[in-house]
Amino acid sequence: MITALIGFAILLLIIVVVRVPIAFAMGLVGFFGFAYMQGLWFDNIMDFRYNGALSMAAKRVVDTAQEYSLSVIPLFILMGNLVTKSGLSQELYRASYAFLGHRKGGLSMATVVACGGFSAICGSSLATSATMAKVAMPPMRKYGYADSLATASIAAGGTLGILIPPSVILVIYGLLTETSIRELFAAGFIPGMIGILLYLVAVRYVVWRDPSAGPCGDKMSWPERREALRGVWGVLILFSVVMGGIYLGVFTPTEAAGIGASGAFVIALLRKSLSWAGLFDLLADTARTTAMLFSVVIGALIFSNFINRAGLPADLLEFVTSLDVSAMTVIFVILAIYIVLGMVFESLSMLLLTVPIFFPLVQSLGFDLVWFGIVVVVVTEISLITPPVGMNVFVLSAVLKDVKASTIFRGVTPFWCADIFRLLLVVAFSSISLFLPELLYR
Repeated sequence: MITALIGFAILLLIIVVVRVPIAFAMGLVGFFGFAYMQGLWFDNIMDFRYNGALSMAAKRVVDTAQEYSLSVIPLFILMGNLVTKSGLSQELYRASYAFLGHRKGGLSMATVVACGGFSAICGSSLATSATMAKVAMPPMRKYGYADSLATASIAAGGTLGILIPPSVILVIYGLLTETSIRELFAAGFIPGMIGILLYLVAVRYVVWRDPSAGPCGDKMSWPERREALRGVWGVLILFSVVMGGIYLGVFTPTEAAGIGASGAFVIALLRKSLSWAGLFDLLADTARTTAMLFSVVIGALIFSNFINRAGLPADLLEFVTSLDVSAMTVIFVILAIYIVLGMVFESLSMLLLTVPIFFPLVQSLGFDLVWFGIVVVVVTEISLITPPVGMNVFVLSAVLKDVKASTIFRGVTPFWCADIFRLLLVVAFSSISLFLPELLYR
C-alpha cells in the first residue's frame, strides 16, 4: 500500500507542479511503478529479458486499440460534431424559448432545457457550454439579463452533457469497471432529468431574490410555438432512434453510435450545412479528440495495473473494514474526496485517477457499480462549475471575453447547490438510478 501511495503522490506532483499531461503522467508512473514492483532498476527495465512492465504496457495499448466497444467513443464524438455543425443548437434554443421565454428568468430556463437537449446528442459538457454560449447569450443580453445568471445557466446546463446519455464519460467508466454501457446509459436518464428540473428551480430562486436579473421575454403565440417545435424534429428523431434502440435492445451502444453518426450526417446534408472543407475540419477534430481520449484511457489502464499490483484496493478494503464504520459512511468519505479533488482537477482526470482505486472497494462493500457510476458522474458534474478549476466556467470565459470568471463563479452558486441536493438524492435513493436498468435489463 505504501508503494501505491508514493506512486499516487508522484503522479499528483508531476501533474500539478511539472504540468505533464495526465495521459503521459499516468502511463509513466504506472510503467515504472509496475517495474519497481517486479524488483527491476532503470538499467534493466528496458531489457527484454525483464520485460514484464513492457509486456503489460504494450498489451494495454494493443488491447485498447482493438477494443470493439471503444469504437462508440469516436462515433458519438462524430455525431456530436455533426449536430453542432448542423445548427440544431439554435433550433433547440428557439423551441425552448417559445414555451419558457415569457416567464421571469424564462430565457435562462430555456437555456437550461436547450443545453439538456443538445447534450443528449452531443455528449460533451465543454462543447455544449461553448456552443450554447454563442446561441443563448445574445438574446439574454438583449433583454437585460444579469451576466451572472446568463452565464451560470449556460455553464450549469452544459454539465448535463456528461450524464444524459449518450455520454463519453459513462463509456470510459464502463470500460474501467467492466460495467454494462447500456445499463449506465439507462441509469443516467432519470438523474439527468432531475438535474434539469433542479436547475430550473435554481433559476426561479435567483429571479425571486432579484427580479431584475431575469426579465420576461416576448410571449409567442401557439402557432409560433408549433412552428418552433418543427425545427427540432431532427434532434427528436435522432435521440429517439439512438437511445430508444439501446434501451429496447434493438442494437448495441456501438451500433447505436454508428446509426447516430450516420443520422447526424444525413441531417447535416439535408440542412445544407456541410462543405468539403467543413467536413474535413470536422473529421480532423473528431480524430484529435478521439486520440486524446484514447491516450488518457491507456495511461489510466497502465496506472491501474500498477495500483492493483501494489495491492492498494485490497489494503484499502482491509483498512476500511478495520475502522468498523458503515458502508454508507465510506461512500460519503469517497464523495468528500471527489469534491475536494474537483477543486483542483478537471473532470476526466479526476475520474481516471480515482475510479481504479475506489471501484474495487465499493464493489467489495456490496454496492452496485452502475449506481456508483452515476454517483461519480454527478460529483464530476459539480467539479465542472466549482472554483478554482471549473472547466465549464473557463470555457465560457474564453468564449465571452468580456465576462470575468469571478462573475460566472458567483452566478453558479445556486446551481451547484442544486447539484449537491441531487447528489444526496441519488445516494440516498439508489432506485433513482437503478429503476430503468432493472426494468429493462435485469
